[in-house]
Amino acid sequence: MASGDDSALIWTRSEPGTRRPKFTRDQIASTALSLADTEGFAAVSMRRVAAELGAGTMTLYYYVRTKDELIALMDDAIMGEVWIPADEFPAHWYDALTAVAERTWDVLMRHPWALQSLRNASMGPNAMRHFEQSLAALAGTRLAAAEKFALLAVVDDYVHGNVLRSAEFRAANAAPVDDEVIEAAIRFAESQYATGEFPHTQELFGGKDPREVFPRLIGVVSEKDRFRHGLAMVLDGAARRLDLPPR
Repeated sequence: MASGDDSALIWTRSEPGTRRPKFTRDQIASTALSLADTEGFAAVSMRRVAAELGAGTMTLYYYVRTKDELIALMDDAIMGEVWIPADEFPAHWYDALTAVAERTWDVLMRHPWALQSLRNASMGPNAMRHFEQSLAALAGTRLAAAEKFALLAVVDDYVHGNVLRSAEFRAANAAPVDDEVIEAAIRFAESQYATGEFPHTQELFGGKDPREVFPRLIGVVSEKDRFRHGLAMVLDGAARRLDLPPR
């Protein structure tokens, strides 16, 4: 393998410890995450993080060379939240993947901005631990390497998609309701039903106000319970398709 300048990766350099004030990478990452959680990712900058730490911007550059390195620290801090302690990790593949998926969902729901804003972050040690743990969940199965990777990708797709959809629902529910727009949308739907091209949609709503029908369709369940129900459908389907041992 050709050698290169590994110092370009923050993980290959020791943390500075000879100057004052002294900060750890964990402190820097935690400060940046707190900013993103409370004010949005756009609020995160080297200058702002330094100010929150009570340091000058140039002092922060002593610990973190670039904004990309700051993003890498943030991403790895989040992946550290995702990792499950070994003594809590289930032995059965189904329970293990469920634990990984639920832990990931919990973390991303706390930091929903991360899916978009940190997607190009370089992989750090906690991300590698998470991937290793995900593979460990399937170690006792007879799946081929490609099948393991495909199953983990499907679970990740479901988790990430559910987080994004939940964030959309939260934003929609927080927005003010414009009754005039809703009434216009209902009239439009009714005009479309009259064409006879949407019999299944018409049957679903039964000629009733969607605002009354949707809550009954969704049911009175929490975001987490809806996530768990969908995850079970994904894993049950995987068990049948891949001939995995049942739960």
